[in-house]
Amino acid sequence: MGIRLHLLLLQYYLVSSFLCNAVAFVEEPAGGRSDGYCGRILRAQTQGTRRDGHHEFRLRMEGDPESYKPGNTYRVVLLATSPAYFRGFTLIALKEGREGTTDDDYTGHFQIIDEEDTQYMTNCPPAVTESTPRRRTRIQVLWTAPPSGSGCVILKASIVQKRIIYFQDEGSLTLRLCEKGNDTPPDQCCACGTAKYRLTFFGNWSEKVHPKDYPRRANHWSALIGGSHSRGYVLWEYGGYASEGVRQVAELGSPIKMEEEIRQKGDEVLTVIKTKAQWPAWQPLNLRAAPSAEFSVDRTRHLMSFLTMLGPSPDWNVGLSGEDLCTKECGWVQRLETELIPWDAGTDSGVTYESPNKPTLPQEKIRPLTSLDHPQSPFYDPEGGAITPVARVLVERIARKGEQCNVVPDTVDDIVADIGQEEKEEDDTPETCIYSGWSPWSACSSATCEKGRRMRQRMLKAQLDLSVPCPHTQDFQPCMGPGCSMEEPSTCMMSEWISWSACSVSCGMGMRSRERYVKQYPEDGSLCQLHTEETEKCVVNEECSPSSCVVTEWTEWDPCSVTCGVGIRRRERMVKMPPIDGSMCKTEVAEVEKCMMPECHTIPCMLSPWSDWSECSVTCGRGLRTRQRMLKSDPAECTEELEQSEKCMLPECPVDCMVSDWSEWSECNKSCGKGHTIRTRMVKLEPQFGGSACPEMIQRKKCKIRKCRTKTKNQFETTISGCRMQPWSSWTDCTKPCGGGIQERFMMVKKRAKGSSSTGSCKDRKEIRACNVHLC
Repeated sequence: MGIRLHLLLLQYYLVSSFLCNAVAFVEEPAGGRSDGYCGRILRAQTQGTRRDGHHEFRLRMEGDPESYKPGNTYRVVLLATSPAYFRGFTLIALKEGREGTTDDDYTGHFQIIDEEDTQYMTNCPPAVTESTPRRRTRIQVLWTAPPSGSGCVILKASIVQKRIIYFQDEGSLTLRLCEKGNDTPPDQCCACGTAKYRLTFFGNWSEKVHPKDYPRRANHWSALIGGSHSRGYVLWEYGGYASEGVRQVAELGSPIKMEEEIRQKGDEVLTVIKTKAQWPAWQPLNLRAAPSAEFSVDRTRHLMSFLTMLGPSPDWNVGLSGEDLCTKECGWVQRLETELIPWDAGTDSGVTYESPNKPTLPQEKIRPLTSLDHPQSPFYDPEGGAITPVARVLVERIARKGEQCNVVPDTVDDIVADIGQEEKEEDDTPETCIYSGWSPWSACSSATCEKGRRMRQRMLKAQLDLSVPCPHTQDFQPCMGPGCSMEEPSTCMMSEWISWSACSVSCGMGMRSRERYVKQYPEDGSLCQLHTEETEKCVVNEECSPSSCVVTEWTEWDPCSVTCGVGIRRRERMVKMPPIDGSMCKTEVAEVEKCMMPECHTIPCMLSPWSDWSECSVTCGRGLRTRQRMLKSDPAECTEELEQSEKCMLPECPVDCMVSDWSEWSECNKSCGKGHTIRTRMVKLEPQFGGSACPEMIQRKKCKIRKCRTKTKNQFETTISGCRMQPWSSWTDCTKPCGGGIQERFMMVKKRAKGSSSTGSCKDRKEIRACNVHLC
């Protein structure tokens, strides 16, 4: 019994002794790093109380990543599961396999979020500890990952609770993260030829998946915009600042400025990637196909970036930045599928989907949204869990061109003779015009080899901005009858030009080329005389030296950060082209200076409550409503807004049916006797939202040419004007399923009478009749 008591007292002494070290850090002598104080923390964590499988306390990194990206910043949370709590803690980050006895053993660096809760350890600066010992269930800090090549990292925490200190190795108080692998060389792509890809965007942001505060009105994905580009051009990236084009996509959903920025990069960009906006944000795939776009990559432009806004939102987007499609085996990635979470462009400070505009001044860096950003955020999670992805992107390789040089053969053989620059036709439809899909092409208006036309239609579903005209709802195309060709038989058919190659120099004047190939030689056996290759001069940068750094002009100064007193303001410029010798660009890209505003007054601004919102400015469709408040104090002392306006949406305005003009009357359907002739018109715009219905689409009237002189030989033959005729054929299928179509049948000459002329009345007969006259 005495021995047991002695052991218990010894254990209490050891634990109490460490408690003094773990809590009373300031008592340790200055310069404690030299005597191995940080090392003592590590030894305590490996020699102290250890409870395997104990899950009252947990160290986690937001989103629970399996690896870290060099230089990225992550939120680290230390949690106690109710009813447990802790009074003190220690948090460190070590290189794997190190003991913590030297400065080089520690990696990355912590950043304090709340100084009332956390501080850097006095005698071990790489470690974080509590500011004051008290009961708490949670603390959080930021941790910035080390640079590339640092290897795996171990994050360790210790918990002080009453007289017990908890440590765990390989348990819930230890995190192990390794650097995210990079499958491609960082400086140059070694693949050969070119590759073509199809990008498909699947948005799953919906009220079912993300129910908190989901906006039921006007939820949408903006037009997707991006491109395939070189390493020298960055469309957007985490930790960078949003360009004006990125800001307009992020806040307004407008891709126009972003596309302009991309196209201005010239040879830095191979393909511009675009898809249409999606209203509403989510619909089943059997109602609306997922939007997709095709793009190409080559050895110098093998990165792909894109972004699209989820709206309404302050400045939230999803996308990929600098995704490399070149593999280390000198081939092209075959398939890439990625879940996407939203990110903040750093230009608007709203925290909910429908927050009012509140510009972020000064502008902040682009960063991923997290579940701990703000309690009012729709993605908030007090446990700091990962945000459920709002979208998914699938990138599939669909073709390759040219000689390939893969070290490891591909499992997919998609090499083709030519992938060209088969961009989809440019669609300049304004984003404010929402259409249905195109209908199938109609039958050709010509049944012979004479040129005719065919038509397709679409319906205008909504016009969000009445000041912006919406394009046509009908589309026409030349055509010929079955078996006929639009091409001249003796012409030489060429493919489209493949995109221009990269400039032969990276600085100054060089050459670039493009090519095409013969798709079909003339039927007469002659050779094609058209050129299959073109070259031209190109200039990358006229005034450049190996170490020069090309930058844009300074932007205008931002507004002062305060409305009264002394603040700061900022301006910046961007690097257009880094030095070609690989050195760092030393030119300043940001400037900050003090700014003086009028002196701050302590007299409060007296305002009345806001009035009720006014009625919407329109009786149907999209309008505005306003509200006001009164100023009760001196106007000179108050700069608060006195009137606010917001958009309002009433039921859509009725749209009446629109029809085309009547066609010409058809030929009489009988060659003799009584018959009828018809004329038709087409629906140009279906009635919508209670508009007037469509009128009749087909009219007929009687016609009489002459009496028939018919002598029937038998029930299968007919004699007309001395000509023996075959019986009538069956009626053809109706040319339209609804809205008024046409059917035809034919009577062919079986034997001509002696002495009859082929151009006389002895000829083939045709009858037509209307069909499917009911409205669509």
